Amino acid sequence: MANGVVTDTHRYVNREWSWLQFNHRVLLEALAPENPLLERIKFLAIFESNLDEFYMVRVSGLIEQDAAGVSQRTPDGLTPAEQLEMIAETIIPIRRQAAEIWENDLVPQLEKQGIKFISAEKLTKAQQKNLNLYFETEIFPLLTPLMMEPAQTFPFISNRSLNLAVELHEDGRTKWARVKIPPVLPRLIPVNGDPKKFILLEDLIGANLEHLFPGVEVIGSHIFRVVRDADIEIRELEAADLIDAVEKTLRLRRFGDPVLLEVEESIAPAALELLQKNLELQDSDTFIVPGRLGMDFLWELASLNEPTLKFETHHPFELPQLEESENLFQAIKSKDLLVHHPYDSFDPVQTFISSAATDQRVIGIKQTLYRVGSESPVVESLLEAGEAGKQVAVMVELKARFDESNNLIWSRALERSGVHVTYGTVEMKVHCKLCLIVRKDQDGIQSYAHIGTGNYNPSTAKLYSDIGLFTCDPDICQDITELFNYLTGYSRQVKYRKLLVAPLDLREGIIERIEREIEAKHQTGVGRIAFKLNSLVDIEVIDALYEASRAGVEIDLVVRGICCLRPGVPGMSDNIRLVSIVGRFLEHSRIYYFANGGEPEALIGSADMMRRNLDRRVEVLVPVSDPDQIEYLIEDAIGAPLMDNVKAWLGMPGGGYTKIQQEEGQHPYSSQDELMKKPATKVLPLA
Repeated sequence: MANGVVTDTHRYVNREWSWLQFNHRVLLEALAPENPLLERIKFLAIFESNLDEFYMVRVSGLIEQDAAGVSQRTPDGLTPAEQLEMIAETIIPIRRQAAEIWENDLVPQLEKQGIKFISAEKLTKAQQKNLNLYFETEIFPLLTPLMMEPAQTFPFISNRSLNLAVELHEDGRTKWARVKIPPVLPRLIPVNGDPKKFILLEDLIGANLEHLFPGVEVIGSHIFRVVRDADIEIRELEAADLIDAVEKTLRLRRFGDPVLLEVEESIAPAALELLQKNLELQDSDTFIVPGRLGMDFLWELASLNEPTLKFETHHPFELPQLEESENLFQAIKSKDLLVHHPYDSFDPVQTFISSAATDQRVIGIKQTLYRVGSESPVVESLLEAGEAGKQVAVMVELKARFDESNNLIWSRALERSGVHVTYGTVEMKVHCKLCLIVRKDQDGIQSYAHIGTGNYNPSTAKLYSDIGLFTCDPDICQDITELFNYLTGYSRQVKYRKLLVAPLDLREGIIERIEREIEAKHQTGVGRIAFKLNSLVDIEVIDALYEASRAGVEIDLVVRGICCLRPGVPGMSDNIRLVSIVGRFLEHSRIYYFANGGEPEALIGSADMMRRNLDRRVEVLVPVSDPDQIEYLIEDAIGAPLMDNVKAWLGMPGGGYTKIQQEEGQHPYSSQDELMKKPATKVLPLA
């Protein structure tokens, strides 16, 4: 910003920096006193898992661009090299803070609850005896020491594995070996069977290294881990080769280039130099971490049977009228149904899909699958329907990153059961969440649809906040039928009746509605836009929102993660308020609301406002037509986060966030807690 004028490069927040700010907000939940202790530990585990994926995907891509000499600047004005430098400078203090939270806050709190970590040197003789026996029988057979010198013998270091660099002394020479900590064993080992006292697996191995190197002097060991490039692109051009391409990608991912080395603070300089040299990494690619490495053991810790140290179990609103498919279809026929998970039960969605196998009137089903998990009642229902001889077509997205293997397994099982399975194309991911059921009702053939913002996965439906719409609107059902024809065949549909579909017209549809709101503001003096989404990155949509703000349209944005828009900048975004919620449930729903001159319009669906979603994915937004449901979306699903003073962060013009504090005399208001008190749809008893 120069002389008070916003320049192009200052109109936008850097995408990677914005993501790092989001992950920092996740980390700070590990400090939040209102969170139970084991939930705070879970947030720390999520922080590290997020960071690993960021390096495996985003940082690896920037490294490739920089190595290829790419100098193209992002909308905020940074080259790949400059972004890598910014990331390194930003993440180091955050990573150190994570270590300090564990060592200085969480460990003492655990000890107050009787949950303790015991170092090898503090074990009693009796404890040592029992643990040594466990080491000899359960651990030792799995260990394989490997030479780290000379260079040609340097072992392959698996992605995200935990390792010991072991310093040895023999014949007057220092030698180095690598011992991989077996990932098939739990990291938390109870001491003498005590469910609250543990030694970590790497500590027990480190205390017994002499068993691995008999006759050689063991000087000591140092823990390290490597994160590798996991964003291996599918480069084959023919859709017919897609399965082979995905299988090849899965194999290649294991051997991606190293992008990050993490070492403990006490590492010997010689060990660090050896690792950096052989992994071809620099100081800028290395985290020297105080405290523990490899926080994945925190997932084991968070799963301890300690109910008082966790959130109280949430019991979603049940819709008993919808437990039977006959009642469910009758209810949908009489009125569109809106469900908001996890506040509302996911059971109606499962009933809807399982009806394909159990309801004699159901004759066909069409379904998209993106992330369904390793165990899937939804896919099991589709398998039963296929085996029953019903007409079932499933679009399985094989390229759902890190879920490719599960999706391959399920797709083959579906094909064996007689289901028509398609995989889309290499160029385009199918991210929309659609299910269409064709049923022979008493009054004729009727189509029913479910359109959601989240995956057909009952496990994540308990953890992610998502919206789903059941409808038998003939225009919507016909749109979905024609969209499936595009996904599975050679249809080149160019216009839909009610759906907005990416990459066809979704961006244009959103921008047209923003422009309509500007016109309404000019005509009536009133204009309101409210979006709830995961990420706001697309420059064209951001520029349209800036234009609406300058026209005086009131704009509220609830953006969980990345936001490249700068709110509250004088002359550019004065009328835009940005809020981010990080809480018990992962905010995952996408809602787009427009006041529309007194005739409110709301759309839900799978699309975030990102270039990849709008240009390189098949996404769908569907309008919600019921006035009561539109009111719920704006007053509750979006309105509650805007009133939050417990879990809400306010976006600032500079791109950072500040925690919203309760004002004097104000009661605490947590949007997720409040939404747990109110169902999205109250279904009347069926006649």
